[in-house]
Amino acid sequence: MIPIIQAEHLSKTFSIRDGRVDAIQDINFTIQKGEIFGIIGLSGAGKSTLVRCLNLLEKPTEGTVRINGRNLMELSDRELRMERQNIGMIFQHFNLLMQRNVIDNICFPMEIAGISRRAAKQRALELLKTVGLEDKSKAYPSQLSGGQKQRVAIARVLANNPEILLCDEATSALDPQTTKAILELLKEINRMYGITIVVITHEMAVVQEICHRAAVLEKGRLVESKTVTELFRSPETEAARRLVFSGRRQIKEMEGKRVIRVTFDNHSAFEPVIGNLALAYNTPLNILYADTKTINGLAFGEMILQLPKNREIADKMIRYIRDRKLGVEELKDYVG
Repeated sequence: MIPIIQAEHLSKTFSIRDGRVDAIQDINFTIQKGEIFGIIGLSGAGKSTLVRCLNLLEKPTEGTVRINGRNLMELSDRELRMERQNIGMIFQHFNLLMQRNVIDNICFPMEIAGISRRAAKQRALELLKTVGLEDKSKAYPSQLSGGQKQRVAIARVLANNPEILLCDEATSALDPQTTKAILELLKEINRMYGITIVVITHEMAVVQEICHRAAVLEKGRLVESKTVTELFRSPETEAARRLVFSGRRQIKEMEGKRVIRVTFDNHSAFEPVIGNLALAYNTPLNILYADTKTINGLAFGEMILQLPKNREIADKMIRYIRDRKLGVEELKDYVG
């Protein structure tokens, strides 16, 4: 199958007064039709520049973007405008028209596309039902909560039946409960319509909640790309570890000790492996950090354990955990 999105050697350089800024450098990835794909990184990593290159709102300095095999760089202005109707985009700050009510906000892109007022209004009412705002059709943006505004923005984007939805920090301005509701809505839209969704975020929790695969950006470069489960269980780069491992700050004080990170999935989450481990070697362990997360509807967890000083026993404990098919990563940064 041809990927719905292909980024090939994408780079974008901005000229500034004192020289130039390489916002993204030699980015390569593919996204399959119907996938929810995350692009994650800290502020300044180049995420927003990258997502704007995917629909050529920013023209890459080098490289190619292909949508369904078509090279966007080779399209005429008219062809590119037509292609962009197939690529919806939602933003952190909603970008609703304040002087228009909800129904008219949703109708707006259909008006531009030449759809009749009657057909546009009927479609808008259907979309309001999809996003759970049937009773808000006459309300104005100033009368809506942040979550409701984002639902209107999503309905507006869906009006032209896009194949692709680009979400640029779409939940960053929302509280955790509202964020979860919006992510559930995006998952439902993905299931109902088969729309491919690209999620740009700096929050690992968002990626874990909704994405199938994810790419990690750092300083304009793609440093790691894999399934979200693999990324959580075994991040390979320091950039990925910083995003995945929220407990690291808690163990920084533990100098001169062997510290490991243990990850477990839905099948092993309720087995008393750590308790059995302490009993097997008659040696206590120090649990420095523990957490569970939901990734694509399944429970995953992590624990940070401080091992005993005795190297032989510590080595045996690591083997014991690995033999039970749990993920183990020794945090060498904190070995004394």
